[in-house]
Amino acid sequence: MNEVVVWYDGACPLCRREIGLMRRLDRRGALTFIDVAEPGAAEACPLDPAELLSRFHVREDGQILSGAAAFAAMWRAIPLLRPLGLMARNRNVLALLEALYARFLKVRPRLQQWFRAPPSRT
Repeated sequence: MNEVVVWYDGACPLCRREIGLMRRLDRRGALTFIDVAEPGAAEACPLDPAELLSRFHVREDGQILSGAAAFAAMWRAIPLLRPLGLMARNRNVLALLEALYARFLKVRPRLQQWFRAPPSRT
């Protein structure tokens, strides 16, 4: 199995949590994570940093994927999630996942604020 390169927004608390989970699940080290928010990291990325930050991107077998297809590629590299990634190879399943991802992107800014909010003291 080829290595999968994952570009993520390390300045996003929501993204950091998700990538943290993927790191823990990636016991074989099949994923390489690149924090686009780190100084100098964007220069090593094949896409414009703004594009990388607007949607989730990975490189699998030399092909750059984004959105639901990128998540599916990442899942295929993790044994526990591999069945989900394989199911997403079906174009109907991938279309459904992409529609859900598009909806998620609309609420993502609010979710990021929620994850950034300091805990309330009562």
